[in-house]
Order: sequence, then C-alpha cells, then structure tokens
Amino acid sequence: MARSTPVKKAIRSLTWLVILMAVLAGLNTAASILAGTTKDDSGKWFEGASWVPELALDLQGGTQLTLAAQNTEGGSVTRQQLDQAVEIIRQRINATGVSESQINTQGTNNIVVSIPGKPDKATIDRIEAAAKLTFRPVLYTEAATNTSVGDKGSASASPTPYSPPASLAATPSAKPTNASDLNWVTPKLQDLYTNYNCSAPDDVTTAPDDEPLVTCDQDGAAKYILGPVEVSGSNISNATSGLATDSQGTSTGQWAVNLTFDGTGSKDFRTVTNRLVSLTQPQNQFAIVLDGSVITAPTTNSAITNGKAQITGSFTADSAKTLADQLKYGALPINFQVQSNENISATLGTAQLVGGLVAGLIGLILVIIYSVIQYRALAFVTVLSLGVAFALTYLVIAIMSWRVDYRLSLAGVAGLIVAIGITADSFIVYFERIRDELRDGRALESAVESGWKRALRTILASDSINFLAAIVLYILAVSDVKGFAFTLLLTTLIDVVVVVLFTHPMMQLIARSRFFGEGHRFSGLDPSALGAVYRGRAQFRAPVVDGKRQRSAGEAQRRQTIAERKAQQASGENGTTPDGKDD
Repeated sequence: MARSTPVKKAIRSLTWLVILMAVLAGLNTAASILAGTTKDDSGKWFEGASWVPELALDLQGGTQLTLAAQNTEGGSVTRQQLDQAVEIIRQRINATGVSESQINTQGTNNIVVSIPGKPDKATIDRIEAAAKLTFRPVLYTEAATNTSVGDKGSASASPTPYSPPASLAATPSAKPTNASDLNWVTPKLQDLYTNYNCSAPDDVTTAPDDEPLVTCDQDGAAKYILGPVEVSGSNISNATSGLATDSQGTSTGQWAVNLTFDGTGSKDFRTVTNRLVSLTQPQNQFAIVLDGSVITAPTTNSAITNGKAQITGSFTADSAKTLADQLKYGALPINFQVQSNENISATLGTAQLVGGLVAGLIGLILVIIYSVIQYRALAFVTVLSLGVAFALTYLVIAIMSWRVDYRLSLAGVAGLIVAIGITADSFIVYFERIRDELRDGRALESAVESGWKRALRTILASDSINFLAAIVLYILAVSDVKGFAFTLLLTTLIDVVVVVLFTHPMMQLIARSRFFGEGHRFSGLDPSALGAVYRGRAQFRAPVVDGKRQRSAGEAQRRQTIAERKAQQASGENGTTPDGKDD
C-alpha cells in the first residue's frame, strides 16, 4: 500500500473542502431555481430560496400584530397563562430562535407580535389560532349538509346557529360506561347533530371536557358527535412531521405526523387505543379537536402502548407541518382576537447595517496589516483562509435564511465581526507553532507537521470554549442576543473546518516550494531571522547578535532543552566551538 504523504493528505483535504462548498452552492442554486416553479409539495421545501440572506426586524422592518387574549373556559386571563401564550406563539413562529421575531406582553391581556418582512397568511393564522387542544373519540360522523333549518325546513339565506327544542331529553337514559359508549347520544344531542350547520360562522358549540360535543372539521366538510375528552393536548411532549416509514424502515413516500406523549399521556392513550382498535367505523376514530373544531380524526389501526403514535392520511408537506405545530404548541385554553395589524419600519435600518459592515471591513484590514507585518508573505495564507471562511459562512447563512427562517440582525453582524478575530487567532496559533519548530532546528516540512499536532490541540481547546459559551448564551438568552449566540456558534464551527481543510493543507503544499522551504527573508519563515540554533545532531551555530536579530538569538538559546545545553557544553569541553569547529 502506498504511503500517504503530506502532499496527498493536503490534496485530499482540499478536495473535500471543494466538494463541501460545491454542495452548498449547488443546493442554494437549485433551490433558487425551483422556488415557486414546482406545483407539487416539493416546492414548499424551496420556498423563499435566494442568494441574498434575509434581514431581521431591526434592519428590514416588518408586521406588528396586537392580540387580545380571551379565556375559552370563562374568567379572566391570568399572568401565567399570558406568559405561557407568549412562549407558545414564540415556538410557533420562532422555534429555532433565529428568525428574530419579537413576542411581548402588553398590559394585562394583550400580546404584541412583531415579525420581520411580510408574513404569509399561514403564519398569521398560526399566530391567531386558539390553543385549546383535546382528543375525543368519535361517536357519529357524516358529510356536512351545510344548511340551516328555517321555516318549513327550508335553507335559510343567512345561516344561523340551531338550538334544539327544550322539550327534548338532555340526560342519557343509561349511564355510559366509557367515552365511546353511544348512550352519550341523547335525543337533544341527536337533534342538534341532525340540524347542525357547519357553514354558520358562529355555530361552533362548546362543551365541558366530561361531556360529548357536536362540531365540524375545520373545512366544514364533515360533522361529528364526539365523546368526552380522554387525552389532553398538554400531555403531548413532542410532535414532528416527516415521511412515513413501514415496519422495515423504508419510506412510503407519504407525509405523516409523529406524536410523542408524556407519562400521563402515554398511559391514557394506551387505554383509549386498546378500546378503539376493537370497535367498528366510525367509533374506532379518535378526533383531535382544536378550538372546538376537528383538525383530523384518524382511524386507530393498532393499540399504542409506547406513547408514540403516527398519524397518516392525505397530508402534504405543508399540512403535515401545520398539524405538527398545532399539536405541539396547542395546549393552552386561550383564544386570540386581533386588535391591530400594521406595518412597522426598521428600528435601525440600512445605515446601521452599512456601519456594521464597515466596522467588519476595518477589522479585516487591520488583521491583514498585522499579518503582513508579522508574517510577511505568509499573510497570503491568512487572507485566503479568511476568504474561504467568508464564503462558507455566506453559503450557510443563505441556505438557513430559506430553510430555517434565519434572519441576520445587527447583533448577528456583530457575531460575524467577532468571528474574524476567532479565525485569525487560530492562524496565529498555528503559525507560531511552526516558527517554534523552526527555531528548534527542524526543516519547514517537518515543522509544519509537528507544529500542526501541537497547534490543533490549542485551536480545538480555544474553539471549544467559544462553542460552549455560544451554546449557553443561546439557551439562556432571548431576542437579539440569541441571534448573536447562534452566529458565534456557527462561525466557530466554520473556523475549525477552515483550519483543518484549508489552512493546514495550504501550509503542507507551500512548505515544498523553494521560496518558503529555503526560508526566504520575506517568507516569514526565515530560520536565521527566527534565531534557529540547531544544525545537525549535537551541533549548534553561534546565534547572530548583530542588529535586531539579537533578541531572536537570545530567545532561541533560552528555548534550548537541557539535553541540547549539555551537548553544547560537551562539545566545548572537547575542544570545539559552538559552530562545531576546532579551537
């Protein structure tokens, strides 16, 4: 097997870097082309794709909604409920914390939501949606007729809610044994179900959790009689959307919603599904009710004993995600009424963005100037590495803008500026380790490899501290600070990638060049200028003491190991000079 040389390793690393950048650039290019051109659900994945990163509220402006919270169970909204509602809305529109949306309370029952740009209707609906989520068994269901009962049974021109006659019995003739028992259907409930109008906008009945409910689905296409609540939405610990898989783990190509219940929810859901799986249609259906309307009523195919359920059906990518969001963040008994919907201007604007970019450019220029003074021609590796880091960062931010709704705020720009210093610090550590090895008498190729082993540990330790600090800041902070922390975390990871896949391979390649390998005085790697003293086994040359090289020579002597000093003393006792010549 051919031995892997430093040059082969360098070429391999640079190849992987080119592949990585090509994949990122190709993904963003393909997404930009496909965005809005595909008519099927695959186009949803590329919606909003662009080469220009999205800006946050402080730099772009957006839309501000003022919502009035109303308790669906009666009474006033408590502060705890209002705070929980803020958190639910924040999760609905800013789950990752990087979209730079702002959600705050105002007064005793108002919530102010500020969203960058112009949100689509689906986002607005998701914000305004009520948060009372329950699971009820289906007793009866049929297609809705969407007619209202008026005089002589004719359809009314203006649909109105129907009220059953007061003479009809409202109490079950026999006590129901469980939530699926048809004894829940009293004459009064049956009459309401028969004449229920799904098209009347105010015709949404409410019922206590321990009583049956007559309602329709959100599209008004079907109406239901549902049994009492058996599982609360507050018992859902997580809900995600994705492609369904069969028992062998192979994708079926159909979208599904995956539910995970907490301990109480798992126990209740196991009890319910054990009963429903043995019943016939439609009593084997389990309706998920949000704000009094059925959002879906899947059939129970098997008992769920592990607290993990999968809902399948005629889902699209968008509808599956919407349902997952409703299930995950829908367990709060509060309705929201929109008080105002208005456009707001940027709080900072283009001038501050330009100022931030100018500050970053000044920092970059200063880093380059320092590199040229300190490392001479070696500074071009610094410049190229910073360019690669910038390209990777830009590609990742552009992709995250349309994939995870990342928004670049002024705080994020500050994170990018800080990243210049982090990246430059890694180069300095590496270059200084190489120069230390040259001072110890190594050839440049050997110094590059030995210096890399020492530098990598220091770079990883430094970046690990930055990474942990960014994670802690991201978890504990909110709003703009979270965006700064995320940007810092991202650029720290990119710094490691650039140093490993570009900076070190470039040093491996230029070490073989004549200009750097022979230590040209403008290369920044001149052994004599660095005060290198070791020349061959147990042989040392006298350090140059004239001019400004005196300090470097003194430093080189101080850096000698004990063995080297003893060898030098021994050579003096044997009648040789420090240059290895006879007296």
